[in-house]
Amino acid sequence: MSLVAVADPFGAYESADLHRAFPDLCVPYKEHFVVDLQQPLSAVVAAHHQRNARKALQTLAVERCPEPARLADDWCRLYANLIARHAITGVAAFSPESLARQLRVPGLDMFCARHEGELVGIALWYSQDNVAYYHLAAYSERGYELRASFALFWRALEHFAAANLRFANLGAGAGLKADAADGLSRFKRGWATTTRTAYLCGRIFDHARYSALTEARGTNATDYFPAYRTGDFN
Repeated sequence: MSLVAVADPFGAYESADLHRAFPDLCVPYKEHFVVDLQQPLSAVVAAHHQRNARKALQTLAVERCPEPARLADDWCRLYANLIARHAITGVAAFSPESLARQLRVPGLDMFCARHEGELVGIALWYSQDNVAYYHLAAYSERGYELRASFALFWRALEHFAAANLRFANLGAGAGLKADAADGLSRFKRGWATTTRTAYLCGRIFDHARYSALTEARGTNATDYFPAYRTGDFN
């Protein structure tokens, strides 16, 4: 009876189109960090990130993996380390089955970082039209020590620029609300040349049913959408 979605900042629409399509909710949600791939990385990436990338690439070999599905077990192992390291729970704690299925989505690019033959980091991206979208990354403890994230991002952005893609969308920071100080935001900001707004959109298709569910949950006085799902993802 209702739909909620985050609109792609690179979608072919104007904000007025979103307001017409989603009359019940259409608000700016987060700023996505964006890289203009027509500009040289050496000219736009933060000096701190460039130093970390150079240092990491001295000890790590990074490659684009042509058959991601063959590395499903390695990907699940690294993601399990991410879950444990950051105490991830809920929908973001993807199951091994979910992680393996993500590797079969059309448009996937997987980049792998190895140290002396050992796989220490994997980053996943999806490409559509002229935009590369950063999805997920995970590292072993050795990968964190060797700054594998910087090496993987540098090589991925080089690859997409060489493939004549126009932009890379790095997504936003962590959490439901924007926080410029969180570590993920700082990391992404160091690569970005600009930002684009992602809108949170919602539409009620059956108002009577929506009201009944909301009243049954006792969540009438909330700005959460949909109101009857308040607290489900805490």
